[in-house]
Amino acid sequence: MRRTFRLVVLLMALGLVGTACGSSPEEFTGTRLENPYAAPDIELTDTAGEPYSLAADTDKPLTLVFFGYTECPDFCPMVLNNIAAALNRVDDADRKKVDVVLVTTDPARDTPQVMREYLDRFNKDFIGLTGDLDTIIAVGDPMAVYVNDGKLLPTGGYDLGGHSTFTLAIDSNNEAIALWNQETSNTEFAADIHTLLNQDED
Repeated sequence: MRRTFRLVVLLMALGLVGTACGSSPEEFTGTRLENPYAAPDIELTDTAGEPYSLAADTDKPLTLVFFGYTECPDFCPMVLNNIAAALNRVDDADRKKVDVVLVTTDPARDTPQVMREYLDRFNKDFIGLTGDLDTIIAVGDPMAVYVNDGKLLPTGGYDLGGHSTFTLAIDSNNEAIALWNQETSNTEFAADIHTLLNQDED
């Protein structure tokens, strides 16, 4: 599993070489939500053992939220690596206004320590959230992340699979205003993050 993880990250890193000098997309490449989802005020637990709510504790202008798990062999590391690379592409002012949150769908294995070690491979500022599975399902439901519709893992958690591996953008009003699918590149993430932050300031 770790071998697959390293291979995915390596391939994504090599991909950065080809796109680093490319121009950013001019149009928004994610999906803007005409009817934003309200982030639920339901507490999970972060990697420091502290309570964290996607409504109460998303204090920055933009918070990117992804549901996945640390043993995921493909989409999860790919998406997180692209987000990490995107934050390296934006300027310092934009970067300081963005948080990234991974909500585990496999809490039996994803303890706070396991999540911290996993996320540090991408970015030490990424936030990991865990809790009991019913609470995680309740957090996802209002934002159309149907955790319990995924493939059941041996641990009792869920692999959401390709159909649900989207990343949500929560704004300063605690609303999910946009989303991206798992195929979004780091260049597209970077351009869209900049667009959303500028829009938020207008």
